[in-house]
Amino acid sequence: MKSKATLKQIAKELGVSVSTVSKALNGSPEISEPTKQRVQEYAKLKNYKPNVIGLSLKNRKTKTIGVIIPNILNHFFAKVFSGIEKVADEKGYKVITCITNESAEKEINALEMLSNGTIDGFILSIAEESQKLQKFDHFNSIINDGTPIVMFDRIADEINCDKVVVDDFESAINATEHLIKTGCKKIALLSSIDNLSVGKLRAKGFYDAMAKHDIKVDDKLVILTETSEDFNKKIGGFFIKNKPDGVFALDEHASVTAMKLGIQNGYKIPQDLQLIGFADGLWSRRMTPSLSTVSQHGPEIGEVAAQLLIDKLESNEETFTSTTTTIKTELRERDSTKKLF
Repeated sequence: MKSKATLKQIAKELGVSVSTVSKALNGSPEISEPTKQRVQEYAKLKNYKPNVIGLSLKNRKTKTIGVIIPNILNHFFAKVFSGIEKVADEKGYKVITCITNESAEKEINALEMLSNGTIDGFILSIAEESQKLQKFDHFNSIINDGTPIVMFDRIADEINCDKVVVDDFESAINATEHLIKTGCKKIALLSSIDNLSVGKLRAKGFYDAMAKHDIKVDDKLVILTETSEDFNKKIGGFFIKNKPDGVFALDEHASVTAMKLGIQNGYKIPQDLQLIGFADGLWSRRMTPSLSTVSQHGPEIGEVAAQLLIDKLESNEETFTSTTTTIKTELRERDSTKKLF
């Protein structure tokens, strides 16, 4: 591998001071144009790269954002990341990403590793285990040390930081009401994310919508689990025993599984069974029939989160008021639901 030169080595080779090399590389007007050109060409030849950590110690800024997400395979998080990267790139910031795989320990380690001067601030969605244990002290420690955090999607109300969320509660009401208005009488509620804050908000929206329309929820039509594995165990035989005519699924795994099992058990969709899922991954569009979903506008969430963090990093204010920004969702009607006329 080609070795990288240092400022000291370049100065020695060219017979000038380290200060002259540094100023020449940064385009200082104190250095003559011939010297600048000579230093810059030599630095490029020798594969010189500035020491980002060294710069951070001197300038207290690295122009780098740390992004911590729970699951890289989740299409929603991938969309959010694309929005973060878009704004970061436009504003001249680099992005370092860590994946927690839903582990509280990995989340803590990622925060500690990156908060040593590597990054200026964090954008993150809380790991499943942290939410389950209600373990949030590590976020407060980072914020108290002067490193700002912007949370998105999965948040903790007790943490004083900027947050970007979607209207999970309202969108669940709207989705449930769509099923009611298109004629569903026996609507099932299915979830494999009942341990997450977003899962609980969506479930509450379902119950409120049913109550609003004076429809009693049949407990036999409700499956709320904390993992996809438990959901798979409980969903077996569900459609044969309970014969729902509508399904509101609170996550992609539950919605895709319900669609497959409904078709396998002879239901015609949407004539016999209507389904609405949450999130808007590739499976939703590629299934036959295609699945109606609540779209969370992931890229927009990422863009807003990145802009909030960068605005805070570039502000000269010493005190800030934390805000919560709500992104409106959209019910994308596809072939798994009937049309409203």
